[in-house]
Amino acid sequence: MSEVIIATKNQGKAKEFARMFKPLGFEVKTLLDFPDIQDVEETGTTFEENAILKAETISKILGRMVIADDSGLAVDALDGRPGIFSARYAGEEKNDEANMSKVLKELENVPDNERHARFYCALAVASPGQETFTVLGTCEGMILREKRGSFGFGYDPIFFAIEKGKAMAELEPEEKAQISHRAHALQKLESELPSLLAGVEKR
Repeated sequence: MSEVIIATKNQGKAKEFARMFKPLGFEVKTLLDFPDIQDVEETGTTFEENAILKAETISKILGRMVIADDSGLAVDALDGRPGIFSARYAGEEKNDEANMSKVLKELENVPDNERHARFYCALAVASPGQETFTVLGTCEGMILREKRGSFGFGYDPIFFAIEKGKAMAELEPEEKAQISHRAHALQKLESELPSLLAGVEKR
């Protein structure tokens, strides 16, 4: 089985990537498997810039091909916030509950038909000596007035996925894998995988 490294320490993301890559014949390793590597400071101004920064930095450290993502929630009524600050929207410590509460508070007086939002996911693939490749995936939805469901992570409980007619956190993992922003980005990446992963070491 081939091995692919994903530049994340987020266990929720790690599980999603593992689920997505398994049918393609790849075992996923994440930065949880490389505890000595420090977090990469996300200084970019877009999801794509941050994904590229993470992928290229970790690829340089490991000397191997690395896939990184940067993803988050953009709410139209909040002028695109939380955007690239989604993970730490309520403070420097990552806290899903606090982040959701802040978004719900800010949208308290926004009518239901003006609560449009979308999840973004930028994927970057970096390899030593190769040009970095990027793709973008999105998932359209609305922000609910209260949390629903027990699956997923992040903002999933307050995000109503239009395509499925449910909160993202009400979707079984297999359902989410069909329509999520990360899945859509990976679908775009999939056709490039044979050439991009040609150098991945077989185990």
